[in-house]
Amino acid sequence: MLCLKARPLFSSPFPLSFSSFNHLKKSFTLSTRTSKSSTVMSIIEHVVLFKVKGDTEQEKVNAMLNNLNGLVSLDPVLHLTAGPVHRIKSPILNFTHMLHSRYKSKEDLNTYSAHPEHQRVVKENVIPICDDIMAVDWVADNDPTPLSPPPGSAFKVTFLKLKESVSNEVQGGILGEIKGVKEGISGIQQMTCGENFSPARAKGFSLASVAVFGGVGEMEAAVGNEECVNLQKQKVRDNVDGVIVVDYVVPASSP
Repeated sequence: MLCLKARPLFSSPFPLSFSSFNHLKKSFTLSTRTSKSSTVMSIIEHVVLFKVKGDTEQEKVNAMLNNLNGLVSLDPVLHLTAGPVHRIKSPILNFTHMLHSRYKSKEDLNTYSAHPEHQRVVKENVIPICDDIMAVDWVADNDPTPLSPPPGSAFKVTFLKLKESVSNEVQGGILGEIKGVKEGISGIQQMTCGENFSPARAKGFSLASVAVFGGVGEMEAAVGNEECVNLQKQKVRDNVDGVIVVDYVVPASSP
């Protein structure tokens, strides 16, 4: 399992709120883009989850994904992939699609969010067909390589909603447990975790992590490591009010 926690929302030229989807229709913004720099520090991880309406025509879903993936051409984006969720584990939230992108700074994420093309895609292709949206942003605790995992790569993204009584010390301990997962489970090619800095959009989830595997087979084998997985669950269980685990596979091509 992987994890997350919250902090003040970064300054943005547009107010962002996911607490009310109706309000979101007026103010929502996503993020993404690609940089060719060989040395990248303090990578920003940006994950958006979408719940597409059940009666939506597939053509409209494809148009949303095509347009979201097209945002990778914007200057601030280091990496961007969007597609259907492979599997989700959540007792209350049932998202259908995911976007993952990376930036070299919070300022670049803001620039992407405010870009007219990003705003157009959200207004024309995302909002009309989605019932719910959630987004989480965190500063990676290491520089993931490669920045853009190839098609077929499998992601396991975990969001944790900590109890209000959890201290900073305990939160730091939970993040420490997450960081140790990569050493305990074979098959993880890269992994980052951190504290969410965009709480208004995250539905109360404050810690996040993403683990990248070479493919679904490697990811499934890691999940089968019951001893490590159960140990991690035991150490965080008493401090968590909610967990979302999303499995995602980088598409081979746009739909």
